[in-house]
Order: sequence, then structure tokens, then C-alpha cells
Amino acid sequence: MGARRIRRELRRIDMADSRHVNGIRKKKERERRDRRMTEIVKAGKLPYAPAVMSWLSTELHKPSRLITQADIDTLVRA
Repeated sequence: MGARRIRRELRRIDMADSRHVNGIRKKKERERRDRRMTEIVKAGKLPYAPAVMSWLSTELHKPSRLITQADIDTLVRA
């Protein structure tokens, strides 16, 4: 048993544990962000701030320059 292999195995275990712990945290953060962005979108009209447009682009699977108010209305209703 070499020291390098032991370190590699311990590192692999630590990385798997970090992915699990951080994954739970990121899921909660994504849910909070979705709620916050949905409230912002419901309250206003185009054009939105760049962060909101980026989120809309991800949700609608479209570039932000092609997003219309009709797309946003269907997203908010869903």
C-alpha cells in the first residue's frame, strides 16, 4: 500500500462527501432563487435586470434577446 494511493482514496471519499453536503445546500438555494425571481417577474415587465434575464433565459431555454412578454406570462402562469 502506497501513500499516494491512500491519499487518493481519502481524497475521493472527501470529495464524495462534499458533493453530497453541498448538493443539499445548493438545492435549497436554487428553490429560494426560483421563488425570488418569480416574485420579481410577477411584479414587473420587460426589460428586467441582467440577473433576472439570465434566470428567465435558463427557464425558457432561449437567449434573453429572444424572450418576449408572452413567454414570461406563460411561465408565470405555469
